[in-house]
Amino acid sequence: MFYGIMAGLMTCALWGLTFVAPRAVAPFTTWDLTMARYGVFGLACLLLMIDRRFRPRGLAPGRILTGLLLGGAGYVGYFVCAAFAVQLAGAAIPPIIIGTMPVFLAIIANLRDRSIAWSRLALPLTLIAIGVALVNGATIKDAGVSETMPIVGGLLLSTAALGIWITYGLVNAAVMRSADAPNGLQWTGLQGIGSAIGSLMLLPLGSFDLIQTASSSDILRFAGWAILMGLAGSWLATWCWTVASNRLPLALAAQLVVAETMFGLGYGFGFEGRWPTVAEGFGAALQITGVCLAIAAFRGSQAPPRSALPSWGGSA
Repeated sequence: MFYGIMAGLMTCALWGLTFVAPRAVAPFTTWDLTMARYGVFGLACLLLMIDRRFRPRGLAPGRILTGLLLGGAGYVGYFVCAAFAVQLAGAAIPPIIIGTMPVFLAIIANLRDRSIAWSRLALPLTLIAIGVALVNGATIKDAGVSETMPIVGGLLLSTAALGIWITYGLVNAAVMRSADAPNGLQWTGLQGIGSAIGSLMLLPLGSFDLIQTASSSDILRFAGWAILMGLAGSWLATWCWTVASNRLPLALAAQLVVAETMFGLGYGFGFEGRWPTVAEGFGAALQITGVCLAIAAFRGSQAPPRSALPSWGGSA
């Protein structure tokens, strides 16, 4: 269990980089980072497939297409939405909204299976709602009139990223919990190739002229972040989460996802060189407490069937 918890926390630390990387690669854009990150991810998966153990063998054409689509839409779509949300709304809002994902998945499971009384979810959901309102309200209040619309755009993109997260988890669960489920690392490799294919669609939006005009330090910083996000933030994070999922009960593994919010906030405030405001800190604390209470409520009740909850391995 100790190694499982450490692996889960490492995954969340790597996923949390999503909330700072887009601003760290300036003057290169989110489109540039998306193409480079998933290009590295896909290339790494292709190279690993030199070893037969990593090849997605014996899969039906429909299953292969599903894996490619999950990689293209789930990985690339989520990262683009989250990255632009951070650029528009700052360090606090996107991690807080996307961090509600464990609770929404729990609600979906409860709608399917009625495994817990809704009254037991009332307090956690109230805390989460107040926390999100505090952070978002304080940020919008402190912004000038000209900055309000970008923040609203960041709210909408954060919500879109949350929706992609949930959809990805549910579709991935249907595959990974089927009778003929593919091997986890082979499935990840297939999605990595799909993410690389999806990133190619963004080529017309790339800032290729910056390669000639940007300073060598800017180019090296961009390349470093692209490699970090492709190898560590995608492939290594997926492998670590596979270890955590194999060693921990699903309810405990899902609870660790809350750490992604904490890492994301910490990275964001560190990048901005500031401490959170009172409203941001209190709101984040309420949101994290609410998520933990909600998952604890499910752990204390009869566990829902495994088919109702998503498989967490292979997230972007």
